[in-house]
Amino acid sequence: MGLFSALIGNAGSVSNEQLAKNYSKLLLENETIEMGFKLIRDTFIFTNKRLILIYIQGVTGSKTEYFSVGYKSISRFSIETAGTFELDAELKIWIASELQPSIVKQFNKSVDVYEVQKVLANYVL
Repeated sequence: MGLFSALIGNAGSVSNEQLAKNYSKLLLENETIEMGFKLIRDTFIFTNKRLILIYIQGVTGSKTEYFSVGYKSISRFSIETAGTFELDAELKIWIASELQPSIVKQFNKSVDVYEVQKVLANYVL
């Protein structure tokens, strides 16, 4: 992931091995990482059971929030692919019956948003 891309808010892929190394303590027994992404200091991980969002807070980054969303709670989602002159693709996720998306993430062009959609569709639908 390029620095410019990260600064404007675009997430890039992180290897499953690196995610497991850093966040294995969050995983349940028989829970596996499907894919994950990093955005500056924040990370989000798709597992076979849920979506985990990791928010690093504060100037020093010593405070961390771990936000877990079970796939059963996701009512709908959408992807928007990057256009010819656009640098990013976008994922929107609605939780329960909310009118506005609860989670909005932008991805740089190196991320295949169709693969992200496939993981979500596999567990949500």
